Amino acid sequence: MTFRIRAATDDDLKPLYEMAKLTGGGFTNLPPDRPALRAKLDRSHAALARTGDAIEDELFVLVLENIATGEVRGTCQLFTQVGQRHPFYSYRRGTLTQHSRELERTFRAEMLTLTTDLEGSSEVGGLFLHPGERAGGLGLLLARSRYLFIRLHRARFADRVLAELRGIIDEAGGSPFWDGLAGRFFGLTFQAADEFNAINGHQFIADLMPKHPIYTAMLTETARAAIGLPHPSGRAAMRMLEHEGFRYEQYCDIFDGGPTMTAPTDQVRSVRDAVVALVAALGDGGDDVLVAAGELAAFRCVFGQARVGAEGVTLSADTARNLGVAVGDTVALIGRF
Repeated sequence: MTFRIRAATDDDLKPLYEMAKLTGGGFTNLPPDRPALRAKLDRSHAALARTGDAIEDELFVLVLENIATGEVRGTCQLFTQVGQRHPFYSYRRGTLTQHSRELERTFRAEMLTLTTDLEGSSEVGGLFLHPGERAGGLGLLLARSRYLFIRLHRARFADRVLAELRGIIDEAGGSPFWDGLAGRFFGLTFQAADEFNAINGHQFIADLMPKHPIYTAMLTETARAAIGLPHPSGRAAMRMLEHEGFRYEQYCDIFDGGPTMTAPTDQVRSVRDAVVALVAALGDGGDDVLVAAGELAAFRCVFGQARVGAEGVTLSADTARNLGVAVGDTVALIGRF
């Protein structure tokens, strides 16, 4: 079977909703709520329709499509500039060192500080692959297609990009981090707060969350142990992000404590090293690559075969057909790693 990434359309609402019901909670960017998903598609349509290069607060929704059947089996999202409609909150883990002469001891206390340091960054998120397709590198195709989209539309994105990874969720769907910290202030279960946040945004955090630093020694052991750790299902995603050049710089999610990874946009490996060139010819064979083409609503990305030469790129006929490109069109490609 051959798959491609493309921009989401109105017809994708139903499969997006069906996939959202499979996430298991803690997946803010893909809520199992039809109106919220409809609003995301509307934002994406508006972003795809705008042709200017200025950075604005926009969302692009992409989907993974089985070319043969037309079935949608995965999705991912790109936010061009977070923190513009609502504050973008994170916790930053740091240390306060204090010394007592009388006791002749130095004390180092770990703290979590509520911050909006990452406001204005772009974000890659909302990645979900249907459980029936978690083989054959399709997660890699979903993840890295976002960076080729950025490369082809670089002016629409900020100079720093972040990725939030889902944190530890227990078997009952709860969050040890939430229960040990924010849940004590809000009087809401993690599931209720996560659903509210996915639909209504972070503003209730600004209204109710204490602004002073939180000493982690005052948290439960299970809450402390969850800080900065990804959900077991997200460990592979964290390794892929690290391979792209993302780093964990002590920022974590305010809901489940999951790690927030950041990178300079132009230093993300698949942005920096992608080759952008004209299709010079169609042929057979070539190197295994990720290759993308098309602007905005016409964007496509597939696994394919290509060779880069002095005159441009030679694509295999199958790759060109799956992308919908011909000789003279522009493509971006990066090797599979």
